[in-house]
Formats: sequence, structure tokens, C-alpha cells
Amino acid sequence: MQGDGNQATVGVQGAEPDAIADVQRFATAVREAVQRVIVGKSQAIDLAVSALLARGHVLIEDVPGTGKTTLSKALAMTLRCDFGRVQFTPDLVPADVLGVNLFDMNKREFEFSPGPVFTQILLADEINRATPRTQSALLEAMQERQVSTDGTTRSLPTPFFVIATLNPVELEGTFPLPEAQLDRFLLRLALGYPDIEEEAAMLDRFQSDPGQARIEPVAGPEDVVRLQAAVDGVQVDSAVRDYLLTIVGATRSDKRLRLGASPRAALSLQRACQAHAAIDGRGYVMPDDVKALAAPVLMHRLIVESGARLRGVNAATVIAEILDQTAVPIEGAGGPT
Repeated sequence: MQGDGNQATVGVQGAEPDAIADVQRFATAVREAVQRVIVGKSQAIDLAVSALLARGHVLIEDVPGTGKTTLSKALAMTLRCDFGRVQFTPDLVPADVLGVNLFDMNKREFEFSPGPVFTQILLADEINRATPRTQSALLEAMQERQVSTDGTTRSLPTPFFVIATLNPVELEGTFPLPEAQLDRFLLRLALGYPDIEEEAAMLDRFQSDPGQARIEPVAGPEDVVRLQAAVDGVQVDSAVRDYLLTIVGATRSDKRLRLGASPRAALSLQRACQAHAAIDGRGYVMPDDVKALAAPVLMHRLIVESGARLRGVNAATVIAEILDQTAVPIEGAGGPT
């Protein structure tokens, strides 16, 4: 992991301007295409695109009917990517997700039947309804982009992007996600209810056709891979990197937290900031990128002490206070040196 982080922060000249412009045009086109079926939610869509360009995965926690599944399908259609869906239930087993070896009577040998994980965009719907054993089946796939079954390792398609959903109101029959599983998600977001203007626009748009509007692809999988490489070249100045690390380190020493952010969280925050900067048309990361991404990237990785939780403290308030108390770098944080 340290090697990956070094590669992302080297390149002091910053990313090529043409490549950054391509990323910005890509993000704008994807946002506009997805908004044909999801009214508004620009920030949530941009966060999902940031995670995709940073080679991460997204966890969406929200109430039913807010567009979690629609967002996943719309992204796949917009990017011409293969789409797979797994409806997680308590009786689901790892083989239902990864695949299984079946005996072919004609060939008289075992052949591997790939599971739904062998796709480019995977919707893991209500992931916390499956047992921890089944949840853990995705750990290797999300981190290594590969699946190991019966002693054989198979690579997953490129790009590989997991969107998992959680339902916060249906508590019965659910299993908490282990910390190791949560740490595999680059960021966590919520779509939230639309405001009255957005909901009125939605009713008007789908009055005659309650189904999804037609979405035209704006890019392909090969474009995603190319733009992911462009995001890797976004410069992270040493002052901004130190600012990021100070924020991450503060979560580990805060007495209100039983578990602070991991080294993977620091790397995830840096990668997310690089993507966020590129989407904004910049070849360098600013402190504002760190501020914007700190909560979505770190919040789900923190565990609040029970005593602090009883006092109304949650991960979001802790991160907000850490950001307020951390000095923002000025020199060397405004662009390439």
C-alpha cells in the first residue's frame, strides 16, 4: 500500500492539462446523463464518480425509494459497463457471489461457473442482510480485483466498481458490517430525500412514463481506465499531504473514538481528493478537497466510544470538530510548485 501511495504523490509537475480537461468533461457528461433518471443529487453523483476514478467502491446508506439502485444502473448504462446485481439475504452463501465449480458430464471435468461478481459495476443490494461469512466473500474482490476459489485465482473485469447499499431503518434480520469490510469502501454517501422543487420536477418528468428514461452512453470502460490513470497524476503538495495526515492522525488520538482511521483510510482520502480535484478541472489537490472528502471517506471507518455516543457524539461531529481545529496550510497549497 505504501508503494501505491508513493506513486500517487510523485509527479510534481502535476497531471497533463489535457487529461484533466478530459476528466472534467467526463464527469460533467456522466452527471448530466444520470440526472435523466435522478433529479438533482449532483454532489452524490460526483462523489460516486470520484470513487470510480479513484478505483474505489461506494457504500450508500439511505431509506428505500431514494434512488440507490437507479443510480447504480444509470452509471452502468452511462459508461457502457457490464452490470451485475446481488440481492443479499441471510441464506446467501459465498459461492452465490463468487461462483462455483460444476461437473460437466460430457467433458467429465469440473468447469468454473462465474458468479455475479464477475462484472464491471456490481450492485451489492442490502449487503448487511447477509451473514458476515458471505459479506467477507467480497473482501478479496474489492481490494485485489481478483477471486480465489478452490485454489485458483481469477482476475475480475476492468474497471471493477462495487456499489453496496444499506437500509438504516430495517434493523431486523441484518448483520453489522465488520470493520474490515467497511474499510474496503472508499467513501460512504446518502442520497437523501429530494427537496420540494426536485420532487415536483420528478413527478412531472415521470408522469406519463414511470419507468426509467432512456440513457445514452457517454463513455466506455476503456475511457474509465484511461481517466483513472490521469487522476493518478494529480499533484498532492507536501503541505496538503501533511494537512491530510494530521486530520487522519487526529482520529486515532481522539478519546471519543474507539477506532480511528486506518492507513488505508489515509490513502483512500488522498485518492478521493485527487479525483475530486480533477473533476473540478485542477491538476493539483487543495485543502478544500480534503475538507470536502474527509467526512464521506472517514466517517464509516470510525467507531465512537459508547459513552460519547450516549452524549450525542457521532463520527460526523468528531470529523467536523477535527477540521475546525486543524490549521489549513496556505503556502504551497495552491497549485504546482
